[in-house]
Amino acid sequence: MEAVIAVFALLFVLFIGLGAYATVKAVGAAKRGVDRGITQARRTVEDHTLRAKSFVQPGAAGELAQLRLKLRTSMRATQEALHAAVAEDESLKESVGLFERLSAHGHELDGELRRLEAEPDRAALGERLPGLRERTERITHAADSLRWAARDRARRFAEDDLDSLSAQIDLESGALRHWTATEPQPAPAQQSASPRQSAAPPEPAARPWPEAPAADTPTTGQTWPDGAQSSPAREPERPAITPPVPRPVYPWQKKPRPESTT
Repeated sequence: MEAVIAVFALLFVLFIGLGAYATVKAVGAAKRGVDRGITQARRTVEDHTLRAKSFVQPGAAGELAQLRLKLRTSMRATQEALHAAVAEDESLKESVGLFERLSAHGHELDGELRRLEAEPDRAALGERLPGLRERTERITHAADSLRWAARDRARRFAEDDLDSLSAQIDLESGALRHWTATEPQPAPAQQSASPRQSAAPPEPAARPWPEAPAADTPTTGQTWPDGAQSSPAREPERPAITPPVPRPVYPWQKKPRPESTT
């Protein structure tokens, strides 16, 4: 009895532990989803704000907004392309490592550009703009190079796979059509029949109709279309002597006495 209670207690504790683990995992997944949604929303708002500033604000402030928007767009596109490609091609792990190092420089430049947006000294800001523009160009060029290299590699692999598949399909198609090369050609004797075989059999000659009998020729039987005469009907032959009919025997008659031999 104690063993049964211990087993049930162990199962209860196990179920409680599994439930708590599943709850923690679900809460963590929900929290990560919420954080991801908040980050995406904040990023979208910032991109729209930078786009609006680049069109509305003139001078150095508008150019700073353009540089930030260009940097963020290039880095985000490269990150998504590399992370999507590394799942299918393990050789891109080194490229991902290089991008992580480049991303550190990108975040540093983005933070500096964001701080300079609130700079009141527009003259000093105008002096620093060429250097900031050059750094942005170098980082975005490197990110674009990684992204396009990964895309070209994936496209090249797809083309090689397509070429190999096309060659296999051509080989299989040739194998399927192999029967056309080995099919025996019909012999000339089978193609054209001899004159004797092709000539139609002669039609049987039509039988002549019988001529009508002459008026003075006596007919002994009926004439049929094939010209044969039927023999006259003959009566059945009768025996020469008619066998005697047995006399009727009556009950009042005496039986005949046998003749004596003495």
